Amino acid sequence: MQLEIRERAVGDVAILDLTGKITIGEGSVQLRDSVGSLLDAGRNRIILNLGGVTYVDSSGIGELVSRFTTTKNTGGRLKLLNLPKKIKDLLMITKLLTVFEIYEDESTALESFQ
Repeated sequence: MQLEIRERAVGDVAILDLTGKITIGEGSVQLRDSVGSLLDAGRNRIILNLGGVTYVDSSGIGELVSRFTTTKNTGGRLKLLNLPKKIKDLLMITKLLTVFEIYEDESTALESFQ
């Protein structure tokens, strides 16, 4: 299953619901384009809901870090929501778990922007 991204907004926070795989090629490009479009529109408060993501390869991890950095450089914040155990473990092994703000439920993630 390729990556599907659904965008929704709660107030001034953009939430991208991701389903499928974030892998080299199409998956990482879709993620880059989706976050890039939000930033181009001046929307730099972003939550990536990874609850439906089944697999992330090294390119996908790289893209998450890249989108985090790009968002931060625009004065925005990018947070992760609903990390599946495999992805959380991968971020722990790569020592990237401490780089991201990670939330288990959407309301807490939204409140963190206040």
